[in-house]
Amino acid sequence: MKKILFSVVLFIFSISFYSQKNSAFAETILVKHHIPELAYAVISSDSIFEIQVIGNQRINTNFKANLNDRFRLGSITKTITSYLATVLVKQGKIKWNTKFFDLYPELKSKSNPETYNFTLQDFITFRAKLSIWSYGNETPTKDEIKGNDQQQRYEFIKWFFQQKIPVKKQDVYWSNPSYVAAGLMLEKATGKTYEALVNELGKSLQIDFDFGQPNVKNINEPWGHNENLEAEKPALNYKLNWLSSAGNINVNLPDYCKFTQMQLQGLLGKSKILSADDFNKMHYSLPEYSFGWESEIKEKNNLRYSFHTGSPGTFLTKVYICPTINKAFILFANVQSEEADKGLLILLEELQKNYGG
Repeated sequence: MKKILFSVVLFIFSISFYSQKNSAFAETILVKHHIPELAYAVISSDSIFEIQVIGNQRINTNFKANLNDRFRLGSITKTITSYLATVLVKQGKIKWNTKFFDLYPELKSKSNPETYNFTLQDFITFRAKLSIWSYGNETPTKDEIKGNDQQQRYEFIKWFFQQKIPVKKQDVYWSNPSYVAAGLMLEKATGKTYEALVNELGKSLQIDFDFGQPNVKNINEPWGHNENLEAEKPALNYKLNWLSSAGNINVNLPDYCKFTQMQLQGLLGKSKILSADDFNKMHYSLPEYSFGWESEIKEKNNLRYSFHTGSPGTFLTKVYICPTINKAFILFANVQSEEADKGLLILLEELQKNYGG
């Protein structure tokens, strides 16, 4: 009994020591790499070892960071879309081999024939041969895409699938429109908007998901910053709506910890919704990019990680999961720049080193 108690006390002391050490290290990263606000967490499938949010919500202000600050996830949104798709496949509401034009036959005749056989799996795994498109692209224009949020996504894909596909054959096609198409397929299969599906998932996990720039609904939320450290003023971005299922969710760090813990639990066979095989398929089943997750094996210790990153223009996000050590590492920043990205990677390496990763 004394040995068990001693081990518990030692563990708590170690966590406290590393937490203080890492917090001080993160402060240096914040300053050296010009990050206004930095958030990070180290978690297991059932515990949070560290969670910190430091800095300021907006550069050159005194608006202090707080734990419930919301960050745009960028492409980490794809981990959520992939999970939604996997659950709906499990429920029999759609199949991985369902073709896009099985659900939207009215769009087929005017679409590029190269898109005819693309399936839900092709989109979620980035195997659909599509060109890259993001919010920086000039076309289509706002005048070309009409309707409410859902209708605009439909019109956007209608336009996109009519375009030429000027890309060479490759293993993975990193195309945001793949996830836009996947989101439309999930909408058709359920009769619900993508936003409704995300909010239902959030309710089941006690997570408050939202969409777009956090400071649009609340000016006191973090403002994003570009590489010149210019703060992004509150504004609706219609192109981000077109990419909702690819990169437009925002959430606070404690809530994304819940989603990540759910992924860890699933990989460890503790999910009541999906099997461990389902989660392994999501994270590891294909080279380079599986069903919403990249993966790699670290050379230093041979540990396998699944991970995703987000870079929606004015925020940076990273999540790394390693079920072998039952740990995950999450990092958010409200700036997108090479310098900030370098800082997050340095902090990630320090956290992994201190927690056996």
